[in-house]
Amino acid sequence: MNVVSLLREGMQALMSVLFPEKCVVCGRTLVSGEHLICLHCNVAMPRTRYHLSRFNHMHERLMGEARVERAAAWFHYKRKSPYTNIILQAKYFDRPEVATDAAAMFAAEIRPDGFFDGIDVILPVPMHPFKELRRGYNQAEIIARGLSRVTGLPIGDNLKARHEHKTQTRRGAYDRYVNVAHLFEVVHSDELAGLHVLVVDDVMTTGSTVLSCCEALRRSVPDATISVLTLASATLD
Repeated sequence: MNVVSLLREGMQALMSVLFPEKCVVCGRTLVSGEHLICLHCNVAMPRTRYHLSRFNHMHERLMGEARVERAAAWFHYKRKSPYTNIILQAKYFDRPEVATDAAAMFAAEIRPDGFFDGIDVILPVPMHPFKELRRGYNQAEIIARGLSRVTGLPIGDNLKARHEHKTQTRRGAYDRYVNVAHLFEVVHSDELAGLHVLVVDDVMTTGSTVLSCCEALRRSVPDATISVLTLASATLD
């Protein structure tokens, strides 16, 4: 091992002592072999395992003009659950790497089950440029990067937001649907003809945002196959 490598390892060891990595869920200091989430929280995660079902609760929420082939979410999203930190840290606390790494972990889990087989391109749910400029990034796009890191699938930019829309937080199902109805459009639709596309977002609540994207794809690219993936899926009581 050369001097440069030794110095690099020494610096990394020093940084881990001065600024130890914490579990994003519970806040415990991570130990060797752990990343982002501690072993305890990883084992206890309320996984949906939707990707193992041909028809699941996500499919139910996405029943509309566009038929969805596959649907997957890593964990059940409940407001008071500490696992919401995975979403909140990335979305509101300027830690996009959390979403990227979480997506990579999720992809590594479900890849052996064949979820990504035959998929051609990842399409993040778009954010209007003005809103993205204010936030600094589109959380759906950084999730797509994590998926691409594991699967090698390309990320497309064919979905666009026509205009800004008000936040979906604390809106009812009908208001959410109206808020995003016909919000999205497809550009360069010929690039997607005959492809299997994966629409990606951070959380599915009522499904209105993702459904609007899927319906835009179906109108513009009728021969495309559409699947959906989110990091979390809200439990609707």
